[in-house]
Amino acid sequence: MDKRPSVWFRPNLNINEINQFNVNTMVESLDIVISEIGNDFLQATMPVTQKSIQPFKYLHGGASCALSESLASIAANLTIDNAKAFAVGQQINSYHIKAVSLGSRVTAEARPIHLGKRTQIWEVEIINPETGSLIHKSNVTMAIIEKGSQK
Repeated sequence: MDKRPSVWFRPNLNINEINQFNVNTMVESLDIVISEIGNDFLQATMPVTQKSIQPFKYLHGGASCALSESLASIAANLTIDNAKAFAVGQQINSYHIKAVSLGSRVTAEARPIHLGKRTQIWEVEIINPETGSLIHKSNVTMAIIEKGSQK
C-alpha cells in the first residue's frame, strides 16, 4: 500500500472515467490510455504505431512530447477543483534519450515536482517496458487558469 499522501482533489478516482474524459481528443487519437493511478503519480501507455512514428519507423519526438504534456495535463487537472479552475500546458522541457521502434508500446509516469496555486511542474518519464530503458524525460509546467479569467 502506498504511504505517500494523495495529491488528488477527488478521492477514489476512476481510471475508466478519466479515459472516457479523453474521448475525441488528441489523447484518444494517439491511443494514450491511463493505466494506473497512485497517491502521487499517474501512469499511461501508448503504442508506437503509424500515427506516432517518424519516417525511419521510430517513435517521433513530438509524439513523446504529446504523451508527456497530455499526461501532465490530465494529472494537473485531477489535483484541482475543475468547477473553479483548469490546468493547461505552459512549457515543456524534453530529452529524447533512446529510440523505440514501430510495434512497441511505451509507458509514461507523471509525478508532481511543484503544486502551486498558479503553476504546477510535473516530471514525466517514458520507458520501454520490454527493456526497462528510459527513452524520454520531460518537465512540464502547467498554468492554472481560474474559470472566467481568460476573457
